[in-house]
Amino acid sequence: MRLYFRQKVFSLTQRSDIFDELGNIVFTAQGEFLSIGRKMHIYDANNFEVGFVQQKLLHLMPRFSVYINGQYIADIVKEFTLFKQNYRIEGLSWKIDGDIFAHDYRITCGGQYIASIHKRWMTWGDSFEIDIAHEQDTVMALAVIIAIDCVIDNSQN
Repeated sequence: MRLYFRQKVFSLTQRSDIFDELGNIVFTAQGEFLSIGRKMHIYDANNFEVGFVQQKLLHLMPRFSVYINGQYIADIVKEFTLFKQNYRIEGLSWKIDGDIFAHDYRITCGGQYIASIHKRWMTWGDSFEIDIAHEQDTVMALAVIIAIDCVIDNSQN
């Protein structure tokens, strides 16, 4: 499954639309206005919340908890490194490899391909191409992308 993640440039709540290959909006990620810590809701095409990503405060390194259909699934944690950004996913055996700062990375589980994320350059606002191997991993893969993008966005501001 190939999806395209495009952030709105002028949005108070950090809104992103996720499109399929035909240009149909299949998911929307919407931040909360004036919240303490980042909180992003993932809605399906019927505007039903299917995922929630919440920044955990009072941690040395950035940490985001992921909830899918209201149930806690995992934490995405930025690890302390000097030259390269590394993340771990606590609660799942998923592994993230690649150049995260350039938004060009892969997610695997036990050597099996889960998803890949590639930043599309020369676009208005941030835009990513996402290739997901299995449809059941879609919301979790989107949550990983959202959490990593929030960490990168915070470090650039």
